[in-house]
Amino acid sequence: MSGLIYLSGREVAVACADLDPVAVVADALAHHAAGDCELPEEAYLAWQTHRGEPARLLAMPGLLDGEGVVGVKVLASNPGNPARGLARAAGLTVLFERASARPVCVMEAATISALRTAAVSALAARLLAGPPIERMALIGAGALASAHLDLLPPLLPGLAEIRLHDVAPGRAQALAMSFERGLRQRLRVAPSAERAIRGAELVITTTTATEAYVALDWLAPGALVVNVSLDDVLPEVVLGVDRVVVDDWDVVKGDRRRLLGRMARDGLVTGPGAAGPVHAQLGDLLVGRRPGREGDRERILVNPFGLAIEDVALAVRVHAAARRLGLGVGLER
Repeated sequence: MSGLIYLSGREVAVACADLDPVAVVADALAHHAAGDCELPEEAYLAWQTHRGEPARLLAMPGLLDGEGVVGVKVLASNPGNPARGLARAAGLTVLFERASARPVCVMEAATISALRTAAVSALAARLLAGPPIERMALIGAGALASAHLDLLPPLLPGLAEIRLHDVAPGRAQALAMSFERGLRQRLRVAPSAERAIRGAELVITTTTATEAYVALDWLAPGALVVNVSLDDVLPEVVLGVDRVVVDDWDVVKGDRRRLLGRMARDGLVTGPGAAGPVHAQLGDLLVGRRPGREGDRERILVNPFGLAIEDVALAVRVHAAARRLGLGVGLER
């Protein structure tokens, strides 16, 4: 199929089954560390729905050298959607030929976005885990939690227990029931975030929280926290852990809505290479520019904002797989 094609969420999922998302994300971050990409600031639009719910729209463009393609992800979300049986987030990713600047593919975005998010968490665990990961705490039970439960357990050979918590207990129970037969690990629903987190070697937050709640003394020696949802840890965690790792410091500090951006604005944190808790970017660890963990008892916080080049890199490979598999519907230009 040539020309412009559209890939539905189902087709994107089929194409993703052909990929190694962790390898794709690692490659994109290595290019990022080498400066082989363009990563403009995201566009952000927020509004109140007629029900008073805080909806938002993000547009994230990116260019990754070597791919020959430019892309943009447009994703909108409404935290009130799940109560009405709708996905919290939905959107589209558009790929353009670099040479002609013409669009070549439009695809459903949320599937790739969730997969990319889980792949970054898996990569962080690979690069920064300390003691063998036997217990994982997963806070939040939405689509991102589901993507993590799909991807991470097979990649963590020592994992024995997964603790799941959500402020809506029924949602956590439903997600646990949907995965319990497919996992070799024990999966249990914890009554509180604290109970889930204490003693866990790996903590991943996938919530819609706007107020921090994770305390420093909840974290075991050697714990790795991947703060996917960005606003879950208290400032004392940022200032009290041994290392903070981000994906792109300029992107993180430029977003004044999120915790690290607010702390940077207030002069509480500075970027890699300066005195302060932010130690490195993930790409720096991949290319050996900065060391990773240096002690089994170090507590490390990873604050991955989520980069458009990661979504573009995955979308390029989804497009290629879809062409091989004959997926997609041709669209008239």
